[in-house]
Amino acid sequence: MSYMDQYNFWLEDSYFDENTKNELRAIRDNEKEIEERFYKDLEFGTGGLRGIIGAGTNRMNVYTVRKASQGLANYILKQGGADKGVAIAYDSRNMSPEFADEAALCMAANGIKAYVFESLRPTPELSFALRKLGCISGIVVTASHNPPEYNGYKVYWEDGAQITAPKDKEIITEVKNVTDYHTVKSMDKQAAIEAGLYNVIGKEIDDAYMEELKKQIIHPEIIKEVANDIKIVYTPLHGTGNLPVRRILSELGFKNVYVVPEQELPDPKFTTLEYPNPEDPKAFALALKLAKEKDADIVLATDPDADRLGVYAKDTKTGEYVSFTGNMSGMLIAEYILRERTANGTMPENPALVTTIVTTNMTQPITKDYNVRLIEVLTGFKFIGEQIKLFEQTGCNNYVFGLEESYGCLAGTHARDKDAVVAVMMLCEVAAWCKKNNITLWDQMINVYEKYGYYKEDLYTITLKGIDGSKQIAAIMDQLRSNPPKNFGDLQVVSMRDYESGEITNIATGEKTSTGLPKSNVLYFDLTNDSWCCARPSGTEPKIKFYMGVKGTSLEDAKAKVEKLTADLKAVL
Repeated sequence: MSYMDQYNFWLEDSYFDENTKNELRAIRDNEKEIEERFYKDLEFGTGGLRGIIGAGTNRMNVYTVRKASQGLANYILKQGGADKGVAIAYDSRNMSPEFADEAALCMAANGIKAYVFESLRPTPELSFALRKLGCISGIVVTASHNPPEYNGYKVYWEDGAQITAPKDKEIITEVKNVTDYHTVKSMDKQAAIEAGLYNVIGKEIDDAYMEELKKQIIHPEIIKEVANDIKIVYTPLHGTGNLPVRRILSELGFKNVYVVPEQELPDPKFTTLEYPNPEDPKAFALALKLAKEKDADIVLATDPDADRLGVYAKDTKTGEYVSFTGNMSGMLIAEYILRERTANGTMPENPALVTTIVTTNMTQPITKDYNVRLIEVLTGFKFIGEQIKLFEQTGCNNYVFGLEESYGCLAGTHARDKDAVVAVMMLCEVAAWCKKNNITLWDQMINVYEKYGYYKEDLYTITLKGIDGSKQIAAIMDQLRSNPPKNFGDLQVVSMRDYESGEITNIATGEKTSTGLPKSNVLYFDLTNDSWCCARPSGTEPKIKFYMGVKGTSLEDAKAKVEKLTADLKAVL
């Protein structure tokens, strides 16, 4: 069907409710808007669904959620997993509770037990819950840090990680095979409860999750020693982190935790924010104001589904609060865990740290220093979670820590996705250790830089929306692939890794070797002078992202180098 045929089908078919039809009637004279909503089905990708809320095949609504859930249910039934069931969590966004129930009632109608959280919960707790409950799959209704008009639907498998190959493609195939909305099953909620197919979960999972987090603490005695002195400001950015973050810090003994009142409660409109993303300095405006009032040591923000952590800490020399990238906060936690576990004899045998190809190269000297194996995987925390499963299956390594540049990390194996709650906890322990040693978190960051090198990374993003935008993104990648640059300014390209073809090409010799990783539409340029640049279309947003990294001799030198590399990249494009 053409987009106009689809539009008329939604207007005329009795399956669609009157509110949906009224929304569509309101755009009757806007053909461009009709095309945007109906030119394709909202893509169920390797991470699930993500899109703008609204009526249409290319939007997040109850019908696209049901359709995706039916495809997932069909796959679960083929895997014989009906009795294991599916765990479902949701965040504070518009329609999140409704979408969670639609998914649950579709599962129930297919004879698959659904376990739904009683209220909003962080994404990492869903990862924990599905393993704790022995479920075959899990669903989180969230659009993470996207703007308020978005929502999404992420799928997890029984290991607790988001779906990876080959299951991702197999589930995508099942979802695509659901072409007739009338074949999608659902049932009455009360009937599902009475049949034991809709189950509510809450406190018992919360308590078990908290106990697992506490197992990661290395020096509880240091926390107790400085608990009255250290001051922490925290904002959940209107999301799911509020209760679990406050609870874990309270139970560990931290006395002075100040939550930003304007951003404490759930708000699907994210009224106090342009963009609910802890990577955005503007998201910290209210938190930094409170930090100055309280003279806080550290300032923390978690995104709406509480899997990413943003950090500021005071620089005592200037009195100003300094922002930390995800690479910086991740490396502070990693260095602390490796150093302290080595010192107190709790480092496991064959330890491994897992990171992604676009994360800081500072991981290399730190893991080498502590004799920890470094493993790089594709972008996406699900690939880090996949490594944990591999370690358990083969016994080849023991997972110590995992991080990615986009403000996500995981200490422990209780979850198989990035966990901002455990990240808050660990960073507060690092801050407590700093307090005991009469330094700040920023002082410790400088100490780490001085020891291992001033690594600095940046991200340049081009947003290209709609049908034309996706074509432009494809054209940029095709150009870089078919006519790769030989240099970025004065930095020579040493090798090009094409993760789609699976080949690394040595530019000087032309020799080709294998990347050793699954296929993905990513290009990575190894450059001279400890520098690199990577091009990757986003899997969840209409963007193409260019990651880059350098190594400098000081903060100023590293900053100048990464700014020059960014300018040189723009010249190449």
